[in-house]
Amino acid sequence: MINLPVHRSQLANGITVLTIANPSADIVSGRFFIPAGSRWEAEEQAGLAQLLTSLLTKGTDRLSALEIADRIESVGAGLGAETTADYLKLSLKTVTADLADIFKLAGEILRSPSFPEAQIALERKQIIQAIRSQTEQPFNNAYRQLRTLLYGDHPYSRSSLGTAETLAHISRQDLVNYHQQHIRPDRLIISLAGRITPEAALDLVTQVFGDWEIPESAPPTLTTHSVTTQPQYQIDYQATQQAIVILGYLAPPIHDPDCIALKLIDSYLSNGMSSRLFVELREKRGLAYDVSSFYPTRLDTSHFAVYMGTNPINTGIAVSGLRAEVDRLCMEPLSASELQTTKDKLLGQYALGKQTNGQLAQTYGWYELLGLSTNFDVEFHQAIDRLTSPELLTAADKYLSQPYISIVSPEEHGTIAIVNDKLSIV
Repeated sequence: MINLPVHRSQLANGITVLTIANPSADIVSGRFFIPAGSRWEAEEQAGLAQLLTSLLTKGTDRLSALEIADRIESVGAGLGAETTADYLKLSLKTVTADLADIFKLAGEILRSPSFPEAQIALERKQIIQAIRSQTEQPFNNAYRQLRTLLYGDHPYSRSSLGTAETLAHISRQDLVNYHQQHIRPDRLIISLAGRITPEAALDLVTQVFGDWEIPESAPPTLTTHSVTTQPQYQIDYQATQQAIVILGYLAPPIHDPDCIALKLIDSYLSNGMSSRLFVELREKRGLAYDVSSFYPTRLDTSHFAVYMGTNPINTGIAVSGLRAEVDRLCMEPLSASELQTTKDKLLGQYALGKQTNGQLAQTYGWYELLGLSTNFDVEFHQAIDRLTSPELLTAADKYLSQPYISIVSPEEHGTIAIVNDKLSIV
């Protein structure tokens, strides 16, 4: 898809409006971003943002949960909310003819949720069930363990779901207070993509949100959380048929220039069946049920991770195999053909991530929340094109030299010990 122009405007009350006109289909998708995810929670209220977003569609001052569901489903639209580490988000999708009604409903949900006590109890119970379900999944346990090693008491160490203990103490008043503090017009980004003009989008936003006044109180600010942990290792024993091994490294946030180099390294390691991890550890050595890497985009200190699911008897070999492939990046530059192939794959994957109106609304709204320009597509492409193999080598050596290691494995396969950076099972 050819990059479509992004029109940016702002209401007097601070709401930022992004419009990506795409008349190819009679569909409009929208994203409402607010910087109020789990990173903004107090530790003793972990899960507050998740509970709040799960309740947004469960009642307003005027409508019940059933009435909201009926209005959405009767026209085949979509409207839902979710929470991440850095933001909470409301998403909508509808045909153009129903946009005004669904957008007005979204505005009502966002501005005047009622937080019914019965719904709070129900949603709290469902989230606690989701937490328990996650504890039965070896990868989730290994990843949670890794985040604790990496981040210590930084909010990024916590799950956005919170814990059963913290959720039990969140009251309706806590939800009301959090909503009043965080969900306000001067923190709202609205991104609309589809069969809509910038003029029509601005008019629609003004009709629904133009009378929303900025509160007299100052907008919330984040408590500074430094990340000062040192590489360490942790093993958890769980009844499972495979071992999960994750090597993690603290990595730069989105605004650090080194971020682009690590994005390319991530693509080289894990993008497709021709990627290094897949070829070397699964195809050639047959070690992995699953093997890959990931590098989340974060406003604060991020992390780079490589992981493998393997037969428990191969746990030690899995650690050394993953470590060897990452260490190679710190010592051996990519060849010219490897570098170009990786660039082509990453940019192609990036382009494919903006094919639908929902993807367009998500991408450009996310850019805005991150503080990136609407021209970031071009800037990203140019930055990738400029990267050289020596620059990747430098970035790898800077960030990927000393791993944090998280392992989940069945206990019956022995005790895992790590001595002088070497892992063995005894």
